[in-house]
Amino acid sequence: MKYKNLIFLAVALIVAFVWYRYRQPRFVAGETAPDFQVTLADGSSAHLSDTKGKYTVLQFWGSWCGPCRSENPYLAQLYRKYHDRGFEIFSIALEQNPRNWQRAIAEDGMVWHYHTMESADFGGPVSRHFNIKSIPAIFLINPDGNIMSVNPDPDDLDKILNERLQAGR
Repeated sequence: MKYKNLIFLAVALIVAFVWYRYRQPRFVAGETAPDFQVTLADGSSAHLSDTKGKYTVLQFWGSWCGPCRSENPYLAQLYRKYHDRGFEIFSIALEQNPRNWQRAIAEDGMVWHYHTMESADFGGPVSRHFNIKSIPAIFLINPDGNIMSVNPDPDDLDKILNERLQAGR
């Protein structure tokens, strides 16, 4: 009986670990953020590399995602605070309804230029490439295009941006 419990526990831990790894973004801090091309809300084309030379938040979110919507006003505040000092946000929404997406952008004060939309089933090319399995998901990318942090909270983002943009690093 004791061995059955140990085997069950071992299998449960392995399943939990595999599930945890499955849900992790593909890229981690220290790696170069891969470039991609998307069509923005205004119909223009953009690459992530268009933000090179700036600290950039790559944000995966959705209008239907409560935690995302709660986080958006904080990101908007950071954008207003640091944009003129070299900060950009590149948002990829996982959506089914473009009207809901546009409404959420307006309601949440997401005034930055880089907005695009992919399939809400996490099957879009960029979300698949980054292995996004849940949202919100955020990558902080430095001016050289390297990922500095994955899923930092807004307070940590504020602290990092304040330190880096004050010192001109």
